[in-house]
Order: sequence, then C-alpha cells, then structure tokens
Amino acid sequence: MGNLNAIGLQADKANDLAEKLNVLLANYSIFYQNTRGYHWNIKGDKFFELHVKFEELYDDLRLKIDEIAERILTLGESPAHNYSAYAAVSLIKESDKVSDGVEAVKGILESFKTLIILQRELLDLSGDADDEGTNALMSDYIREQEKLVWMYSAFLK
Repeated sequence: MGNLNAIGLQADKANDLAEKLNVLLANYSIFYQNTRGYHWNIKGDKFFELHVKFEELYDDLRLKIDEIAERILTLGESPAHNYSAYAAVSLIKESDKVSDGVEAVKGILESFKTLIILQRELLDLSGDADDEGTNALMSDYIREQEKLVWMYSAFLK
C-alpha cells in the first residue's frame, strides 16, 4: 500500500498519467487560444454563424482545460500553467491571424484530430492504471469531439 497515491493508484502510473495529461493540457491551451483568435478575426459571409460557433467552442475548451488541470492535481501532480511550457510540448501549434472561415475550420479539425489521438493514448494508460476517473473523462471527450468533427466537416462540404 505504500506504493499507492492518495486515490489508491500506483504512484508511478499516476505520475505517468499526469505527465501525459500535462501534454494534453498544453494542446488544449494552444487550441483554446487559436479558437479565440478565430473568433476575434473571422470575416466574410459566414461571420455571424462562425463567430458564435467559435465562441461556443472556446467556452467548452476553457472548461475542459480546468477539468484536465484538476485531474492532474487529483493524481497528485501539478499542472503546467504557462504558455512557454505549453509551446514546448504541444503538437498543436499557434495559428497566425486567421480571418478566413474555411481555414479556421480546417485548423479546428486538425486540432480535434490531435486531441482525439492523445486522448485515446490516455485511455490506454488509464485503463492499465485502473484509473477510472481519467478513463471516463477521456471517453466523454472523445465521444463529444467525434461528433464535432462530423459537424465541422459537414460545414466544409
């Protein structure tokens, strides 16, 4: 029992999960800021539709960022909280000022693809660690984001 953390998980596996969750947190944080930029800078005939959709998306990302950080804390570790750390590990890169709706939606779809892949990796790790909390969180995110991928993809067709 001395090898277990406060929530009964093996400490080394919880640490591995927290490290991977910090990578996920970095990706969410860069995606969040990119989406804010899309929201602020969008122009064109779909402005009203996309402006609202991007705001809905960044509001949801902000909530998920907080949930991921709290999960890292629950595992007994500390979440990263600065953009220099995020930029160093994020697979999602900062976007430049994007005002074209199609380009913004393509960036969103690429970001979702990256997140879903990372979250599936976390599903494997959390399953191996018997970490139902992280597992459920990732499963919920994947289910929701797969639907959003379908919807944003439909916009491009």
